[in-house]
Amino acid sequence: MTTSADRVRPNETTVPLLHCAAPEETVAFWRALGFEVVFEQLRPYVYLAFTWSGFQLHYGPAPTDLDPAKEHSGGCLVMVDAVASYHAVFTEAMRRSYGKVLVKGLPRMTRYRAGASRFSIIDPSGNTIVFIQRDEPNEVEYGGSKELDGLARVLDNARILREFKMDDGAAYRALDSGMRRRAGDAPVVEQAMALAGLIELATLLDKADRVPEWGARLQALPLTLEQRPQVAQYVADPTLLEQWWPDPR
Repeated sequence: MTTSADRVRPNETTVPLLHCAAPEETVAFWRALGFEVVFEQLRPYVYLAFTWSGFQLHYGPAPTDLDPAKEHSGGCLVMVDAVASYHAVFTEAMRRSYGKVLVKGLPRMTRYRAGASRFSIIDPSGNTIVFIQRDEPNEVEYGGSKELDGLARVLDNARILREFKMDDGAAYRALDSGMRRRAGDAPVVEQAMALAGLIELATLLDKADRVPEWGARLQALPLTLEQRPQVAQYVADPTLLEQWWPDPR
């Protein structure tokens, strides 16, 4: 006979168990971001447990052939109400602990563009922890929204590639191709947004040699002061554009 105590109840808790190829670095990284280490074992096998706010991350042994640099280790999703505030907290923690926001290599955090619904932290072992806003749209139109055309659709596609596929290289190629094929008849603001995206992505992808090219083209556009905020919202770090803003006089 099944009693009320034996019934399955909808109050389960799932705790991600991630591969850990770099125990010491993992402990140091999450501590730097403000996580509490609730369990730390290195022998006879690795087991680490961290807690922060209302969730936990646990780590176990990694396969001997795991290469963290490939970033195929694993990961998890963290569903939150307001994703921007989480990025802001981790940004502050990184600046306090490392003197800067880690945006390249391992570990790192992806840049956050105003209005975006997700960002990711990639840990020292190559796991990806994705913070996602609960009201994020259920469907994403890869290739860009079908309601858009021309450079506007290219911009939407690049945004999706960056924020949902986390593929900066593909986003860069999409914008580069879009500027060659679609810029001629596109509004000035759309051209400026594409160039701003290229400047930011070139900086992230070690293609800094092309930044002056994109910057000069941005500087040459007849962009007004009123149009600048719209362009700045397309990128996560508008400070990269400051030296290239055209003189409005």
